[in-house]
Amino acid sequence: MSQTSAALGRIQPSATLAMSARVNALKAEGVDVIGLSAGEPDFDTPDFVKEAGIEAIRKNLTRYTDVDGTADVKEAVAFKFKRDNGLIYKRSQITVNSGGKHTLFNALVATVDVGDEVIIPAPYWVSYPDIVNFAGGTPVFIEGPASQGYKITPAQLDAAITPRTKWVMLNSPSNPSGAAYSATELKALGEVLLRHPHVLVMTDDMYEHVWYAPTPFATIAQVCPDLYDRTLTVNGCSKAFSMTGWRIGFAGGPEWIIKAMGKLQSQSTSNPCSISQAAAVAALTGPQDFLEERNAAFKKRRDMVVAMLNDAPGLDCPTPEGAFYVYPDASGVIGKVTPKGQVIDSDETLIGYFLDEAKVAAVHGAAFGLSPAFRISYATSEEVLKTACVRIQEACAALK
Repeated sequence: MSQTSAALGRIQPSATLAMSARVNALKAEGVDVIGLSAGEPDFDTPDFVKEAGIEAIRKNLTRYTDVDGTADVKEAVAFKFKRDNGLIYKRSQITVNSGGKHTLFNALVATVDVGDEVIIPAPYWVSYPDIVNFAGGTPVFIEGPASQGYKITPAQLDAAITPRTKWVMLNSPSNPSGAAYSATELKALGEVLLRHPHVLVMTDDMYEHVWYAPTPFATIAQVCPDLYDRTLTVNGCSKAFSMTGWRIGFAGGPEWIIKAMGKLQSQSTSNPCSISQAAAVAALTGPQDFLEERNAAFKKRRDMVVAMLNDAPGLDCPTPEGAFYVYPDASGVIGKVTPKGQVIDSDETLIGYFLDEAKVAAVHGAAFGLSPAFRISYATSEEVLKTACVRIQEACAALK
């Protein structure tokens, strides 16, 4: 008899967090390693948000709150959805959780049964399939290759839907590729979904405000109003407001889903941190002008990293339209041999080579469901990024 549960056996540890832990261990040993594996903005939490958190402590807002968020934070989330996305949600249609991952976990575990299928475009964020597996569902992957801009087509979506499909998950801008669906592209996917009324839609908009595309950000419930009643629109404070450690995610959607998620949360974490909720109110309702300045910095880094990686022999790095990642296609280096005689037979071998020889940490594409590729986060200084890209160029040039 196993000492751990069958559900635990259906999941794997996060590959991104595992690489971050490895980088931290190497740095502790004094190794000059550049970690580009973590999905975390390097900007500080805005001062006005910090002050709101400090003021919450002073006011002794340190006790239990309603399970899935205070009235104030739900009103702030509703305000954000109306302002940014034109979506109207009542408080009973909003859930607030301990980070975006918690939001996704609650939604899937509260709704997915054994035999249910969840469609996940690849490349995907590493946690999506594992949460589905934990819930007992079956992940169904649709590959969106680099030739399609790392996006899926309406025809692919239509072909993947079966009577057992419970959810379709959309992530735009994407982690890991930075690919972003335009309003027109979302409408085309929405037309497919309208033909399949049994399918729910979960859209992960966590990188909404890290956006470089010439057209405005759009989310599917906004551009396809007929899908509103079966769409869960997920977002959070982590990326836009540099609040990763504050752990605030949220969603708006049908009342029955929100209620089910609250029921689960009542027997797991209970409420998200009361102080973080107060800070989230400030973040969502306060000044937003700093986002443009941060986006300009991210875009400058993106352009530099894309250009430098495209100068690395064997790599082909598309230009992402959002988020702070690049996802270079590594097909041109697979099969080559390192100076020490090791064959680069996979993207996992490649990032091991980068870590061992170039002292640069990335995450292999297989972790995101589309190989051969790797993910690099450019949420760090230009100086560090330049050094890392030079090291990668030299490592690729040394392959034979």
